Amino acid sequence: QVQLVESGGGLVQAGGSLRLSCAASGSFASINPMGWYRQAPGKQRELVATITSGTMVNYADSVKGRFTISKENAKNTLYLQMSSLKPEDTADYYCYARVRVGSGYDVWGQGTQVTVSS
Repeated sequence: QVQLVESGGGLVQAGGSLRLSCAASGSFASINPMGWYRQAPGKQRELVATITSGTMVNYADSVKGRFTISKENAKNTLYLQMSSLKPEDTADYYCYARVRVGSGYDVWGQGTQVTVSS
C-alpha cells in the first residue's frame, strides 16, 4: 500500500519561494502519474501540476513559469518548487499518486499548508 507524506509548507511573503516534498512509501515504480493539487478556503480542490513516469509535466495556467514539479526516483520523493509566490497561491497543497497495481487506485497525502502574505 502506497502512502504519501508531504512537508515543506509554511508562511512566506509574496514574491518568495518554498519547496514542497512528498515522500512515498511502497513501490515508487508502480506510481504513474504523481502530482500536486491545492485547495483554498471555500474553493474546490484544483490541479497544480502533474508528472508522469516518463517525466512529462503539466501545469495549471496560473502557476506556469513560477512552479516546477520534479521527482527523485532514488528517494521516492516528489517535489514542487514554488517561486514568485502570490497571495492567491495560499492553500492546502496535496500530493497525489495513481498506483498502477491491480485495477489501480488513487492515494492522497494529508496536505501541507502554504500561506503567502502580501
